Amino acid sequence: MRYVQSLRERYPALGAPLYRRYWNASLASVGGTQLLMLGQGWVIYDISGSTWDLGVLGAATSIPTILMTFWGGALADRYEKKQLLMVTSAVTAILCALLFILVLFDFVEVWHVWTIAASIAVASGIDWPTRQSFFPHLIDRSMMLSAVALNSILWQVTRMIMPAIGGVILAVDMSLVFLFGAIGYTLMIWALLGMRIHVPGTTTDSTINQIKEGLLFIASKSIFVYLLTLSFGGMLFASSYTTLMPAFATLLGSQEAGYGLLLSISGLGSIVGTAVVGSVTLHRSYGSVILISALASGIALIGFSVAAISNSFWVAATFVALNAAFTSVSMVLLMTALQASVPDQLRGRVMGIHSITYSLMPLGGLFLGALAVPICAPYAVIVTCFLFLIVIGFVTLNGPIRSIDGALTRNLTEDSTQSTQELNQ
Repeated sequence: MRYVQSLRERYPALGAPLYRRYWNASLASVGGTQLLMLGQGWVIYDISGSTWDLGVLGAATSIPTILMTFWGGALADRYEKKQLLMVTSAVTAILCALLFILVLFDFVEVWHVWTIAASIAVASGIDWPTRQSFFPHLIDRSMMLSAVALNSILWQVTRMIMPAIGGVILAVDMSLVFLFGAIGYTLMIWALLGMRIHVPGTTTDSTINQIKEGLLFIASKSIFVYLLTLSFGGMLFASSYTTLMPAFATLLGSQEAGYGLLLSISGLGSIVGTAVVGSVTLHRSYGSVILISALASGIALIGFSVAAISNSFWVAATFVALNAAFTSVSMVLLMTALQASVPDQLRGRVMGIHSITYSLMPLGGLFLGALAVPICAPYAVIVTCFLFLIVIGFVTLNGPIRSIDGALTRNLTEDSTQSTQELNQ
């Protein structure tokens, strides 16, 4: 009990019963997502052995999500959010079950995986902005940083645990990862059914006008423009390297077990970074920490690529952990800055546009997959890392990110309209 009390003091959002139930439900569905991503990549590489096919998988999981995210954000602001989450979870569970059947009976082909991945991506384009606009209604405003960190920990814990488990499952029967993915989303539906909360839409305007309003809001606030630029650049040019992780595992001579282990180590690094930033109080250094952490993550990824070229598994694994830790620190603070400053009536659309971030990771994998064909995966990642460093330099020299510190701190601790307006100027 003392440990639980200490944990809630460190992460106040855990003291909110509705958020706690939502977090537990999300743990099941996000775990299913990790198994799904792991399985899709390995099935395709097992069939074709092509990094290009892995890159196409990245495009299939990202392009539909990007296209749907604008509409999904508008839907999240227009309709009841819990019901939307139940629908998207049901669609994803059904598609996971279909892929399970195809692999189980050895009917699966590369194009099957691409098609199902694209269909799930359409559902994700609605699911992601809905989640981001739903959970702030479950907490007090002062709990925002801890809630954002805990949401990130969801992904990082499953990134650490599920690939290790999934690697074993893949060695036994590849189809089972998709069965467990379907079960995870089914549990999410069950948990949502038991949540007594109604979060209605905030607008009845047309979808086109809603999207236009969201884009105009972002364009009018320079801090949003630069935060999103940094977020997009990080996923497109840096974090996209995970798309080629099967190729890195093969290059390092570690096969299925090493593939899962590298992803798990990345998850461990992310957990450490997220746990630290979510449990501390930053008074006037949000912007600076965002930029420094982003820079450190890019440098660590270059180190990973060099270690892979040298065929040094544990050195490569160390740099994977460092990259993940610094990336998590940067992304948690960036997300907190966005959530703390966006008005409730625009939250679905603005956070929907931010959700494009996660779709850019596999899309960057398409570029990496093509680039890796002539020069191999490690050199391709080094090239994209330098592109990310250019983005960081551009944002640092031109953006007002370092100026958000004081206003953001007040906005996280007060229900103050004045501080929100100051942050958005």
